[in-house]
Amino acid sequence: MDTQPTPAGWLLLCVSGEEAIVYAVVKSGSHQYKATVGGELVVERLSEPVGSQIELDEVYLVDDGEQVMVGRPVVSGAKVVATIVEEFRGPKIRIFKHHPRKRYRRRQGHRQTYMRLRVDEIVKGA
Repeated sequence: MDTQPTPAGWLLLCVSGEEAIVYAVVKSGSHQYKATVGGELVVERLSEPVGSQIELDEVYLVDDGEQVMVGRPVVSGAKVVATIVEEFRGPKIRIFKHHPRKRYRRRQGHRQTYMRLRVDEIVKGA
């Protein structure tokens, strides 16, 4: 099995000259992510602890290299199994409001908490 990096940064698994990419479009929170087996996802904080295995069952699309299954709205029976690798905080965002000539100045900051997931398996649905 030969792996080749592509310009877009994805790794293609080449088996006897054929490219086999298995991926799924999955929803976590209010965002959609493209998940590949062995890849990582950075999602907003989940309630599970670090090291636990989770199942993301809102799968909108599954592509196994031969067949593309598109859900209406989700693919029935499909799920993505992932392990929570770490919990971390993103960069600080600074909010500054002011009204000129009125002595109104408000400063506020925010740091979002994220989790890094490692995709272990993509289960195809019916």
